[in-house]
Amino acid sequence: MGKTNRYKQLFSFTLILGIGTVISKLMTYVVLTPLYTKYLTTAEFGIVDLVVQTANLLMPLVSLGINQAVLRFGMDGETDRGAVLTTGLVVNLLGFGAFLLFYPLVRMIPDFGEYALLIYLFVFCSITHYLFAYCVKSMQKAKLFTICVIIGTAITVVLDILFLAKWNMGITGYILAIALSDATCSVILIFTGKLYKLIRFKKLKRTIAKAMLKYSIPLIPNSALWWVTDYSDRYMVTRFIGESANGLYSLAYRLPNMLIMVCGIFMDAWQMSVLSEKSRLERQHFFSNVFQMYQSIIFVGASALIAGAKLVTEIMADPAFYDSWQYIPTLVMATAMSCFVTFLGTIYVVEKKSNSSLVTTVIGTVLNLALNFMLIPRMGAHGAAIATAASYGFVFLLRAFHTRKFIPIDWDLPRLFLNLSLVTAQCFMMVFAVPYWKYIVSAMFVVVLVINFRYLLGSVKQILLSRKGG
Repeated sequence: MGKTNRYKQLFSFTLILGIGTVISKLMTYVVLTPLYTKYLTTAEFGIVDLVVQTANLLMPLVSLGINQAVLRFGMDGETDRGAVLTTGLVVNLLGFGAFLLFYPLVRMIPDFGEYALLIYLFVFCSITHYLFAYCVKSMQKAKLFTICVIIGTAITVVLDILFLAKWNMGITGYILAIALSDATCSVILIFTGKLYKLIRFKKLKRTIAKAMLKYSIPLIPNSALWWVTDYSDRYMVTRFIGESANGLYSLAYRLPNMLIMVCGIFMDAWQMSVLSEKSRLERQHFFSNVFQMYQSIIFVGASALIAGAKLVTEIMADPAFYDSWQYIPTLVMATAMSCFVTFLGTIYVVEKKSNSSLVTTVIGTVLNLALNFMLIPRMGAHGAAIATAASYGFVFLLRAFHTRKFIPIDWDLPRLFLNLSLVTAQCFMMVFAVPYWKYIVSAMFVVVLVINFRYLLGSVKQILLSRKGG
């Protein structure tokens, strides 16, 4: 693929996916966040967060990580896409069948047992939705993927209004709305994307299944360990401090998730673009050029979120949740580091080095757990946020060094360190309530914007030129 077409494709995918994600997140933040904080207590919000995240932990275990393999093998152009999708479907069904055998044990888990049926429904609908969504992405049908995201969020909004505001179903309504939304999206993708034409059980081949499982199985502990890094702090905050504290801490994640949203949009488009690039040298240039734009987006976004953390919380949340703003700056730092870790993870995807991805994840998870045990009893939820940020930062360093053997990236270290120092200083100013911190933090945001403006503008110009060149 030529240079012009590469950037044109990346721009096109980013724009299409971005429209869907932005609309979806706006509906979530404008409608759902106020709804959740109004109709759920802080304790209920903490419990529902743990239930949903437990289901998220189970999904890669139940599916054997095969959905990721559906995306990777579906895009390489070397494997029959029908065989890939059929293999993914069979593995998902067999995995869920095995998971059903553990239903009596799940029922016995304290605090979760009464929601066991909902957890099973949530898991099944989610893994099925991801399977068909990843297949559509592998076919580069970005518009269909985006439309489905918008429809899915709209369904969730409508159902949450009914289940929470009208029928007062609480935690059950929250989970049921997500599950039914996923189920509807699966049906839309199957028929609109004509995926039913690809599902042919006679296409099952042992060699394809073996190759896909060889790639996906290391992703099971990898996903589980990232889950531990992301969410073990919530269990430990609940254990050491209480459910209400976890409710505040969980809500504090909502604003940093806007950065995850931007990262997710870009990474979805990035994967769809870079996997179609076959030349190793061109991949190296592509990675380096795109990283310059990527770090500017992440640091400007992180700086803006930190500066606006308190104001946004006061506007969007119920008064009972106002105190959650104090955890946001450190969680934004953690999110920024996780975005860089995700970017480097793409190299492992391109090279099909899922084992290498797993090793770095193990190290990060061990560090995160150790820091959680050390910091949460002493510093409360602040300690959990610091542990998450530190572990992601360490994994970023590990991957930065390790991935050079595959695709060396030009990091532009002076700008990277300056951006990192300024955003860290913003975080410090807010957490420790340094005198006049509001003015200092705002000034630092302007500096970060100035440092990165030229790169953002250059990226926009390159994108516009690539569109003309197309």
